[in-house]
Amino acid sequence: MISNTAHLDFTQLLSNGNEKLLLDRLSELNTQTIKEFDEIIISQFNKNLKTIEQPSAALTNIEPLQKNQIDANILAEQREQAATEWLISLFNTLFTRHNVQLVRGEHEPEYFPECHSKPARIEFAHGFFASALHEISHWCIAGSKRRQLADFGYWYAPDGRSAAQQQAFERVEIKPQALECLFTLACRRQFQISQDNLFANFDTSTSTFATDVYQQAAHYIAQPHQLPRDAQTLLQALLMINIIE
Repeated sequence: MISNTAHLDFTQLLSNGNEKLLLDRLSELNTQTIKEFDEIIISQFNKNLKTIEQPSAALTNIEPLQKNQIDANILAEQREQAATEWLISLFNTLFTRHNVQLVRGEHEPEYFPECHSKPARIEFAHGFFASALHEISHWCIAGSKRRQLADFGYWYAPDGRSAAQQQAFERVEIKPQALECLFTLACRRQFQISQDNLFANFDTSTSTFATDVYQQAAHYIAQPHQLPRDAQTLLQALLMINIIE
């Protein structure tokens, strides 16, 4: 089930100068980020991202005569895959000190804690960019203790939840999806709320979940010091990369 967000415009959260203002405030909070992830690397990730966004980026390995025969969906898929690889590289570069890797998964998302000197793994669903940001958001929220637990110690009820289960799900998803919203907007992408219950057999029209996520994201923008530390780091890097002209 996708929440009805017709009355909410998430893109407005980082418009009208809010994007640059948030970056400035994050930079004041995290001067160490610049030292660990210097401007040269930021510039390189920016160039890589601009290359991915070029219309011809996905055609570099295709013969010219074949280009006109390729479906636009295939090109979009290739660009999405390249963008996802870019995000993986960015995350793994930023958080080397945490001994954690963002990994393209083949199935449903799952988190595996560090074990026997092997790094922790954040596996996101089916290689989707949005899924990667969602799982990163949960990792940021989790903190050091829950990062030692499989799937951060969450109990997950699958699609088809009861009304009570759905309410519990939404309560714990507000902050992660607020972070996901900010990361998504910083990447210049459209954010979409997910209540993850397509087969609900109860009335969902009274849910305030979308509004709750919006308000939490707005609160983080107004009070960025309340963002989890690693969320501050990633958000600052994404904003720096995407603001560069």
